[in-house]
Amino acid sequence: MTVDASFKAIMDDLKAKDGAGVTVPDGWAQGRALYGGLVAALAAEPMAMALENPRPIRTLLGNFVAPAPVGDLGLRTEILREGRAVVQTRCDVVADDQVVFAATAAFGDDRPSQGVATDYVMDAKPRDSVPPMAKGVRVLPGFLDNFDVHWTGGGVPMSGTRDRKTAMWVRHKSDMSAYPIAKIVGLADMPPPVMMSHYDRPIRASSMSWSLEFVVPPQHVETDWFYLDFALEAAANGYSQQSGLIFAEDGTLVALSRQCMVYFE
Repeated sequence: MTVDASFKAIMDDLKAKDGAGVTVPDGWAQGRALYGGLVAALAAEPMAMALENPRPIRTLLGNFVAPAPVGDLGLRTEILREGRAVVQTRCDVVADDQVVFAATAAFGDDRPSQGVATDYVMDAKPRDSVPPMAKGVRVLPGFLDNFDVHWTGGGVPMSGTRDRKTAMWVRHKSDMSAYPIAKIVGLADMPPPVMMSHYDRPIRASSMSWSLEFVVPPQHVETDWFYLDFALEAAANGYSQQSGLIFAEDGTLVALSRQCMVYFE
């Protein structure tokens, strides 16, 4: 029997186990670790499930403590504090009794207030201007079979182009409408470290920490396609800072990303 390894199937497994554990099938590895967007989504969903009264997620902060392996993972979730408007939560993703990803999240109700519109404007090339990313073009991790990706910008690893930016259109191939938080988190980690484009040979690189701020509550985002516009801010001594803008298909800014990444030759 073939195991359904789709993103949705993994989230369904997590939900069936009440957010306490999950089994990740083969094919989701990126090097020696699971795809970071999946790991972060596995932490985000149990924190949302732990709320007695659902509230929109506002921030997700995570540290990639150790490589998360394929197979059985445990989730340890707790509510740190519940205020009148905001609930602070924590979740550790555990493999063989070792924490591999440590996350916190803030969920907050709307508050009466003034607002300021974002200055960011989506400046995207049409999806059809480039063909879908395919394994026939270059060697790609197997987990990418679960996504549709149109890479419209630079930042291609091992290209030696020394780019400062990368951009792409992405969507899940499976229906993620039942998991609005995981839908966005699972895509927002898709761009590789832009610093990898500064080399013309393979190097090791991975996220060390990740901050994701939700400008629009995920349950209000109905698009399937997202445009990711990421930039390398700085890099030195094996550590790089990378920021990103996540837009809905209609140009609405839905989330802001910032990562500290490690890279070494």
